[in-house]
Amino acid sequence: MHETPESDGGRSRSRWTRAQAASIERRHGNVAPPAGAPAADPFPELHVWDTWLLRDRHGDIADVGGYRLAFSLTAPADLLPGKRHDVAEIRCFYSPDGREWRDAGPVFDGGALGQRQWAGSALYDDGEVYLYYTAAGDETADEMTYTQRIAVAHGGTVRADEGGIELSGPWTHETLLTPDGEWYETEAQSRGMTYTFRDPWFFEDPATGETHLLFEANAPAPEREGDDPATAHRREFNGCVGVAVSESGDPLSWELRPPLLDAVEVNQELERPHVVVADGRYYLFVCSHVHTFAPGVTGPDGLYGFVADALDGEYRPLNGSGLVATNPPEAPFQAYSWMAFAHDEVVLVQSFLNYHDFAGDSLDAIADLPEAEQRERFGGTLAPTLRLAVDGDRTRLRGTLDAWRIPTPDEPLPPADDSELPDGDALGGRIREGGSAGGYVAGPSGAVDDGAVDDGMIDDESADGGGGESLRNAGSGESDGSHGAI
Repeated sequence: MHETPESDGGRSRSRWTRAQAASIERRHGNVAPPAGAPAADPFPELHVWDTWLLRDRHGDIADVGGYRLAFSLTAPADLLPGKRHDVAEIRCFYSPDGREWRDAGPVFDGGALGQRQWAGSALYDDGEVYLYYTAAGDETADEMTYTQRIAVAHGGTVRADEGGIELSGPWTHETLLTPDGEWYETEAQSRGMTYTFRDPWFFEDPATGETHLLFEANAPAPEREGDDPATAHRREFNGCVGVAVSESGDPLSWELRPPLLDAVEVNQELERPHVVVADGRYYLFVCSHVHTFAPGVTGPDGLYGFVADALDGEYRPLNGSGLVATNPPEAPFQAYSWMAFAHDEVVLVQSFLNYHDFAGDSLDAIADLPEAEQRERFGGTLAPTLRLAVDGDRTRLRGTLDAWRIPTPDEPLPPADDSELPDGDALGGRIREGGSAGGYVAGPSGAVDDGAVDDGMIDDESADGGGGESLRNAGSGESDGSHGAI
């Protein structure tokens, strides 16, 4: 569905509708296999979660003296997992081969904006590093606050030698973007369960050369005269994918533009938006939680996606519903904060291992466990990398690689093996719980106002596609017939 709000200056805005989201369900090809406890944790002294790669302007993994770099939100591992967001700091890791990783330490030594720093992206351009991040909280406040703005650090240096990578300052920190109240809701306007203006992601359009910064936000959806209480409540769920442009291509100069896509009355959080371009199509991915869906529609914690023929849209939900990848029903919070990146003719997806040994209805129940058990059930490291085949409007998981496996396109992958993917009864079937409740409960949670599922919904057989892993061939062959992050 596409609308043209008056405030968007006549540009069509894509919308994830309730009818589309009503068809979300676990199917063979969108459920990751159980991961279990990490076989090895390269950094046991740390909680590691949201992670992003250092990329060049073309979106390729940057090479810095023979190393690839990753940036992660981290906290000391002796902290309770649920408390880590309040002390998050950005740390750098590096690897010569995408298998064995070393710790370069915290990126900033004071001076960063906000009371703590949340996820973003990193650009390596002409030997310079630009680290985009979320400045969370007001650093001048005496108490913890949750205001958010989009910031950048630049001016630091990165050095590579036989001993590894060294990142050093001084860094210059600048606020780049704050919500305008017209296209993007301010904290004062927010009526929802949470507020978002975060997760900046640098993207240069290969077709036009235009430079963009995507981010997560909320589209203003105030109460309207004549709305019944149920409709007014649903409009509190107003997540959107925002965008800013740099007319000159300057990584430090940005102007807000209208959202690329919104999910008003569907979902409150479209986290960590990012784009992978394949076969001339633009694949827009976001992460979301079960508890941020509006009443009457729901989906599991998962990676959701949309596809368009241009960055501006119009976007269609992948697989009819938007769900691309999720966790197995016996571990519904196993992984989160998925980030997709192109590898030759396939897409790989990295994430972090969340609560890999917890089958409860809601993460709220974690706090009731003994502290030692909370730590034991939490991964706090990267999860196995997912292999994703993409073909037009459809996607299909094709197995996994090891945790912390981040190959570059010139590094071949082993043959795909999707035999470990859940099937049949292990999928758990259609999800019917109320998203706003944050848990899995039996039975329907309410009617969907927009009517039945879209005609474009892919049925069980056609959704599977089968075939090879190539972006161009993911849907060929015989059918099997069968997601701030917490």
